[in-house]
Amino acid sequence: MAEVNLEIDGRALRVPAGTTVLKAAERLGIVIPRFCFHPAFEPEGSCRMCLVEVEGLPKLDLACSTIVREGMKVRTSTPKALQARRDVLEFLLADHPLDCPICDKAGECLLQEYYDAHGRYPSAFLEPKEKKAKKLPLGRALLLDRERCVLCSRCVRFLRKVTKTGELGIFERGVRSEVGLDNGAEVLNNYSGNLVDICPVGAITDTDFRFKTRVWFLKNGRTVCPRCGRGCAIIVQSVCGYPLSGDRRKVYRIVPAENPEVNGYWICDRGRYAVPEIEDGRAEAVSAKAGGMAGTAAPLSWDDALRALTADIRGAAAPGRPPRLGVVLTSFLTNEELEAAQKIFVQALGVTAVHFADPAAGEPDGLLMTADRTPNRRGAEALGFTLTQPDLGALAGAVDVLLVFGPHLLDRVPLEEAARALAGIGRTWLLTPRKSSLDGLADVVLPTALPQEKSGSFTNVDGLRQHFEPALRPPRGSRPEGRILADLAAALGMKLE
Repeated sequence: MAEVNLEIDGRALRVPAGTTVLKAAERLGIVIPRFCFHPAFEPEGSCRMCLVEVEGLPKLDLACSTIVREGMKVRTSTPKALQARRDVLEFLLADHPLDCPICDKAGECLLQEYYDAHGRYPSAFLEPKEKKAKKLPLGRALLLDRERCVLCSRCVRFLRKVTKTGELGIFERGVRSEVGLDNGAEVLNNYSGNLVDICPVGAITDTDFRFKTRVWFLKNGRTVCPRCGRGCAIIVQSVCGYPLSGDRRKVYRIVPAENPEVNGYWICDRGRYAVPEIEDGRAEAVSAKAGGMAGTAAPLSWDDALRALTADIRGAAAPGRPPRLGVVLTSFLTNEELEAAQKIFVQALGVTAVHFADPAAGEPDGLLMTADRTPNRRGAEALGFTLTQPDLGALAGAVDVLLVFGPHLLDRVPLEEAARALAGIGRTWLLTPRKSSLDGLADVVLPTALPQEKSGSFTNVDGLRQHFEPALRPPRGSRPEGRILADLAAALGMKLE
C-alpha cells in the first residue's frame, strides 16, 4: 500500500494513503476533539469540533474527513483552531440544559470534557434556553432527552448502518432539527443498548442504569460475555465499598469492550442486560439436605464437603469394577476446567457416563448473537467431548453418585421426571453458581463462580480461543470450579498442571 509523508504539529510521520488527518494525529498521540465522528462509521463532518489548520488552505478544515496528502503540514492547536472549538462549544451550550449534576453521562461526557479543555468562558447568552422533550421513550429501556442532544447523528447512523433497522431519524431543519422516531417505530432490536454507549452526551440514557450510581464509583472489569457462542469482549462495571457498606459489591452495568476480531464496538442486549443473572439468586454457601450427607444438615464447611465428595467418588469408582459414577458437565466451564474434569473423571477414573446439560439453542440474529446459548461449546468439542444430554432414567440404574455442574439440567427435563430419576441415585452433588429448582433435588449443593468471576479461556463459535481474567470477585463462600477440581484431584492423589 502506498504511503504518504506529512507533518502534524511539527512532527513528521508516514501513514498509508487514504488515512484521515484525525487518524494520523492519533498515531502521534494527538487527540482531536470530535462529537459526530465514530470509528465504526464513515466521517459525517457535522459537528465541526475537529477543525484544524492546514498550511496553504485559506480556512480551517475538518480532521475527521480530510485525507492526508504528500507533504501536508497540519497544526491542531493554533489560536485559530482553538477559537473555532470554543465557538462550536458556545453554540452547543447556548441551549444545552445545566443539569450535569443529575445527568447519568456526567464523568464520561464529551461535552463536559471538551468544555474543560477548550471552553471555560463566561456565558454571553441572556435569552432563555430552548425547551424540548426531556424523557421521550424510544423503546425498551431507552429515554431521549432532546435538550441535551447535540445532533451528532451517531444513533441514526448506527441504526441504519449496523442493525439496518432505521428506527431513528433527524427531522425538521436548522435550529428546529431534532432526533425522533420514524413513523412511530420503537427501538426494539437486539442491539438497542449500544445507542447509550455511542451517544457522546447524555441525550440517550438507559432506565436500567438511570440515577442508580455515578460513573466515577464504577470499577471496570474486562472479560468475555458468556451469553452465547460469539464471546464478545465486555466490561462489567461494579461498585465495591462506598457507597455500599462493608465489602459488598454490586454490578450496575455491562458495556462492550472493543475487540476487532469478535464484536468490534458492540454487544447485543442479551449480554448487556445480564446484570440480574450476576446479582440475583446466587448460591453462596455449601448446603445439604437433612440426612443428605451422613445425617448432617446445612450449612457445611468446604473442607467437610470436599472430604465427603472424595469419599463418594472413591466408593463409586473403586478399582476392579466399572465406575458407578456419573458426571454432567456444562459448556459454561472454561477450557481449563473441562480439561481438568476430563483428566480426573475420564482418564483417571474411567467414567463413561459423562454428559452435558446446557440451555436449548435460540435464534441467531445474523450480526453477533449465535444460536448456541453457551460460551464454550467449541472448546468442549475440541477436547473430544460428545455433548449429549443426560438420560436421567438410564443414569438412575447405572450410577451411585452423580455430579452435576451448572443449573441447566432442568432446562430440557421436566421437574417431576428429574425428581423421580434422581431419587434412584445414591447421592447427587450439584455445583452451581445460582439457586434453582434443581437445588431441592440435589443432596449437596456446592456454590460456584460465574464465568465473569474467574479466569480461563473460552473457544468461540469461530474457533478463536480467548483468555480472560476475573472481572468480579465471586460471592464469599463460593469457589470457581477449577479450584474445586484441583482440590478434588489432590485429595484423590492425582496431579493436575
